[in-house]
Amino acid sequence: MTTRILPKRKAEKETAATTVYHALKRDIVRGALEPGHKLLIDQIAERYAAGTNPVREALNRLSSERLVDREDQRGFFVPPISIEDFRDIVQTRCWVEGKALEESIRNRTEAWEDAIILANHRLNNTPIHFYAHTEPGMPPPDNSLWEERHRIYHRALIANCGSAHLLRFSDELMLLGERYRFISMVNTYPRRKSNEEHQAIVDATLAGDVETAVAELQGQYQLTLQIYEEIMQPKSTVLP
Repeated sequence: MTTRILPKRKAEKETAATTVYHALKRDIVRGALEPGHKLLIDQIAERYAAGTNPVREALNRLSSERLVDREDQRGFFVPPISIEDFRDIVQTRCWVEGKALEESIRNRTEAWEDAIILANHRLNNTPIHFYAHTEPGMPPPDNSLWEERHRIYHRALIANCGSAHLLRFSDELMLLGERYRFISMVNTYPRRKSNEEHQAIVDATLAGDVETAVAELQGQYQLTLQIYEEIMQPKSTVLP
């Protein structure tokens, strides 16, 4: 059997495209590139010190994941945000991940339980820094480790559902939802007890209590939506 060695130029091109893809995705999710912003290829290439071809590949990949809007004859844009869109994302996550968690509990294994316990332990021991505590003019706090472990935690809960398509769809919804969660973190103070929310989900899951586990998971997503709605509601004007 002959081993095929990829040409060096092609490997370098794929590496550059992947690097741009991850950097651009991060900046879109975290709001560094604002909703509605037009993503000009030359400007993106300059921003990430990359060639135009890797940028095009990254934009096309993000477009397929719905993190970039592609409009004929107009180019690429950061998708707009709206309360209606976030409500739709949260409701869909509740349906999809609720079912995935239910199936994971039914398919429970010791390895799956151990992964949940470990993911929850690491998340609980990772500090999260709120934007409200940031001094004016200072860059936003770096919560990249917490974000990574938060994704691992939620993925661990549903990892045993038995459906690769369900897991892939859940990953896409999680990223779409993260855009809104970053906005809520920027504009609010630490008024929720995330560790307790996560522990309640874990306790019910490990106990095999499907109804409570799904309700706790969906309740956490609904709380994030509630906080976002309060932030985005226009402030009422008090007449003299």
